[in-house]
Amino acid sequence: MNKSLFLCILHRLSTEVPYFQPTEDAARRSSLSPLQKCTAAIQQLAYGGGADTVDEYVRLAETTARKCLHNFTAGIINLFGDEYVRCPTPEDLERLLHIGDQRGFPGMIGSIDCTMNDLNILDRSPVFDDINGIAPQVNFYVSGTEYHLAYYLTDGIYPKWANFIQSIRLPQGEKNSLFSKTQEAVRKDVEHAFRVLQAKFAVVKNLSKLWDKDKIANIMRACIIVYNMIVEDERDSYTQYNVLEFQQGEDVDQTFSVKRLQNTAIQLVAEQKFGIMKPINN
Repeated sequence: MNKSLFLCILHRLSTEVPYFQPTEDAARRSSLSPLQKCTAAIQQLAYGGGADTVDEYVRLAETTARKCLHNFTAGIINLFGDEYVRCPTPEDLERLLHIGDQRGFPGMIGSIDCTMNDLNILDRSPVFDDINGIAPQVNFYVSGTEYHLAYYLTDGIYPKWANFIQSIRLPQGEKNSLFSKTQEAVRKDVEHAFRVLQAKFAVVKNLSKLWDKDKIANIMRACIIVYNMIVEDERDSYTQYNVLEFQQGEDVDQTFSVKRLQNTAIQLVAEQKFGIMKPINN
């Protein structure tokens, strides 16, 4: 991450989390600095090594380094979780829909690649909370026909839901083959994103047998939050779209529109393919 982002995280933790605030003991000796604690935690997340690997570089004992890690992940979740792990805003949806439209999938807001555990309890997975209650109303057009349901790209193992666009198994003909090839290529984005997350935070990739489930969950969630912060911090340098297109007041010719979140029950239907998807009343 950039130095400015690291200093921002360091400042928030040192001012709002008691564990990272400087203290003195009875002999008026200063405690470990917030810089030492944050550096030790981030180094364990980035390189995935044991807590004893930072003893010489940061001058921390193994037990202290492990404590820094768990307090760091808890602090990141409490301070930044609501902002960086949330439902997409209308502005986020416009950006995602614009990218999907440019890639040939109007109305597409991403792709899904759950683990087998999430797939087995798909109806209770937190990934799909919005499907059963509060959901964004999205209008887009395909070949002059208006649709009202945003969708994800998935593979054939997922159920036949109206908000899942699956590839065509054993496609026949040039049209079906082109759709299947393009859908599978775009769907790889979610796998690439997780590989980038593993590349930045080796702790996500490496095996862990030392912590309980709650601590492992906090580490995973904290890595996602920090990764989202890095993406936002670096977005201006590699953005693939014109930011001016999403500023209010701009008259831009788009094939989609986004409305504010509202309470709606999304109907799940079995019959659906992108080329023959019928409008669904929310």
